[in-house]
Amino acid sequence: MNSDFPSREFDDAVAAVCHGVATNEQVRALSELLRQSARARDEYILRVELHSRLASEPDLFVSAAPETLFVPSEREHMSALTAFSSAVSSKRESLLRKPIWVMVAAACLTLLAAAGWWTLRFSRSASSSVTTSKAVAMLSQTVAAQWNFPQERPRLGAPLDPGWLKLDGGLAQVVFYSGARVVIEGPAEIQLISPNHASFRLGKIVAEVPPEARGFRLDTPQGAITDLGTSFGVRVEERGTELHVFKGTVTLRTPNLANEQVLREGAAAAIDVSGAIRPIAANRTAYASLFDLREKSLAVDALRLERWRISGDVLNRDPSLRVRFDFEHSGPSVWRLRNVAQAVADLDDATIIGCQFTRGRWADKRAMEFQNVNDRVRMNVPGAFGSVTLSAWVRVQGLDRKLNSLFMCDGFSAGTLHWLIRNDGVLGLTIVGTRAGDYQLAISPSVVSLDKFGMWLHLAVVVDGRTRRVAHYVNGRPVAELELRIPPPYRIGPAELGNWDGKGFPEKDPFMIRNFSGAMDDFCLFSRALDAREIQTLYEEGKPDLEAVALRE
Repeated sequence: MNSDFPSREFDDAVAAVCHGVATNEQVRALSELLRQSARARDEYILRVELHSRLASEPDLFVSAAPETLFVPSEREHMSALTAFSSAVSSKRESLLRKPIWVMVAAACLTLLAAAGWWTLRFSRSASSSVTTSKAVAMLSQTVAAQWNFPQERPRLGAPLDPGWLKLDGGLAQVVFYSGARVVIEGPAEIQLISPNHASFRLGKIVAEVPPEARGFRLDTPQGAITDLGTSFGVRVEERGTELHVFKGTVTLRTPNLANEQVLREGAAAAIDVSGAIRPIAANRTAYASLFDLREKSLAVDALRLERWRISGDVLNRDPSLRVRFDFEHSGPSVWRLRNVAQAVADLDDATIIGCQFTRGRWADKRAMEFQNVNDRVRMNVPGAFGSVTLSAWVRVQGLDRKLNSLFMCDGFSAGTLHWLIRNDGVLGLTIVGTRAGDYQLAISPSVVSLDKFGMWLHLAVVVDGRTRRVAHYVNGRPVAELELRIPPPYRIGPAELGNWDGKGFPEKDPFMIRNFSGAMDDFCLFSRALDAREIQTLYEEGKPDLEAVALRE
């Protein structure tokens, strides 16, 4: 953490302390900064006070009732937040008027907080509501993977809990939290047991074990293989197990062996169903396809990207497509983002403010990264619509705000839409009516959980003015469908990706900060209601990995 004040690192550290998720590094750096800087101490006290007051004012937060996310009318919202801002200002003034001994005491408490007391307190209070993970590994790469999975198949970047993975075909790389990584070739069956332990009962596997994962154990039906920092290959068939040591040393224990047998680099052994061991010639070429995973993965990436571009050319000609940012095409300057929808020549390109391009869903694909409160993409979409569909690929890095903006119209004019993710993973869409206080909030269940962070997700919401339905979709599947109470027309006008212009709200209103933390790829706005099949097609044609992609195509 940077020890400067003011700085983004300071902001992040204070927020982490308030929410009970500060790392040891953040606590140490914040402690040092608070000892050195009186201005930082004062600011820290005020921010902790602000956090406490926000937490104690339920009317300023999202209600648990499905139809009340925030105060709907501009007048009511302004009134409540103005009162809150006045309270905070009064608190700031009262703090500054307190005797010096009070400030010293507060500073001491601050140092205690930075030393860990506050972190401990918030961690305890959060422990009952924060979801912990049982995961022991992650799925990092696949090539033409065909999964035999009773539920939704594993996705790239997904954490993997203990249990069986069954791969009917293709290649998959699993990285254990110990640092060991294995490449599996289907058909194969592997059971994840712990961050440094797995059981393999069918197929072919190559393991790369760095020094920090020394002791990684792989059980087979014929014995237990323990790695001592090396690379080895294993084939398990009905007739027995083959072990090939490509580098380093492994130990092998079979049920009928009293002691371990050591195999060194270049050695190989076959173990039959009785447990008998016989030496064989090491054969690295038999595992060549597993060592070529990276090259094959890049080839599949290129194929997927090309397929997506072809389908995108067709999509761009859809007459209802008002806005599409594929993030591959910049405007005349680096701060302009081209709208590639072809049916609306009258729409201007968007403006990039603060955002940076980053790696998209594939190695040669760009996306837009949103990191802080400045980052946004500004656009203007004129017209009135009877129905609207919003679609985007997003990679959530964190839900730092109570309300995290995906796409929002400026202010609360009649017919405007506000699409967001709450910090509890709920998708929300606010539709504003024509009368003061007339609005509807359509929310989903909690669908963006911690284990989805860092993964590409396809999100879509459909506002169907004809059938009076609104529906949320995640990865092509409907997750919520509700009655639509606000009739058309719907209007966009000035709007933003990844942030929000409150338009007329107090400058220091805390609800002004709704920035998105993550990356966005392939945003679309349609002036009609896409059906479930079309949403599924958008997902299938854009998903980063594709089952059974044939490299020969």
